Amino acid sequence: MERPASRAIDHLVLPTARLDTARRRLSDLGFTVAPEGVHPFGTVNCCVYLSDGTFLEPLALRDGAAATAAIAEGNVFVARDHVFRAVRGEEGFSAVVLASDDAGRDHAAFAAAGISAGDMLTFSRQARDAAGNAGIASFRLAFAADTAIADAFVFTCQRVNVPRIDRSALERHGNGAVAIREIVAGRNADAFMRLIGRAAGEPDQQAPSCIELANATVRSTGTADPSAVRHCEATLAAIVFAVDDIERSRGALEAGGIDHISDGARLVVPPAPGQGAVFIFAEQD
Repeated sequence: MERPASRAIDHLVLPTARLDTARRRLSDLGFTVAPEGVHPFGTVNCCVYLSDGTFLEPLALRDGAAATAAIAEGNVFVARDHVFRAVRGEEGFSAVVLASDDAGRDHAAFAAAGISAGDMLTFSRQARDAAGNAGIASFRLAFAADTAIADAFVFTCQRVNVPRIDRSALERHGNGAVAIREIVAGRNADAFMRLIGRAAGEPDQQAPSCIELANATVRSTGTADPSAVRHCEATLAAIVFAVDDIERSRGALEAGGIDHISDGARLVVPPAPGQGAVFIFAEQD
């Protein structure tokens, strides 16, 4: 499989039952949440953009009939979301998304490697900044999956058209979060680590415990992880955020009434409705 240059995290997908619940929870966690983004195939999101260019995508079902039609037409994004909800329920962490400058190349590579999850997807949606300015964002996606893993997959995202809107206000967060530092795999960790390694163009390994991407680390759960991470039953267990000031993060969590655990120099927040994974805040190096 051809190795892409500097493969990086683009964003993470977090299914949720209700977008208003996710917006409220993420706001209480100290994040600035973007306006809704409506997809043309029945789903809707309210993203959290970070200043390193990555983002979280809380994802809810908006139009059941449109989603059913999309699945029948071979839309892998909606189909995998449907499978996740059937297996894990309405809340969780379902996908790691890698940045791409050529989703067509990725699709061909995934097919050659035997990890393609189905047809590519090209779509557009309206995007808005904090001031309400709008533009059209267009994307091409290529999908990778492992038949042994029902509740997690990987895809690449090529940003075909980037709207000329100002996201700087959306990238400033009361909790001081500036980047996604780590993604932690729990159950099925070995299979998922092999999958993302192959999707990222890493040399095949039997069961890599850690994969260093251009902007973040993907790793298996370790004994040093908090119990909320070690005992997670889902494939994707936790997200570690780099913050500019851990005391600022602590203050934001306390102001939002968020239960959390101090774990050395980290703040650990167990999952809750609207927050589908363990969130860990750690001061950046």
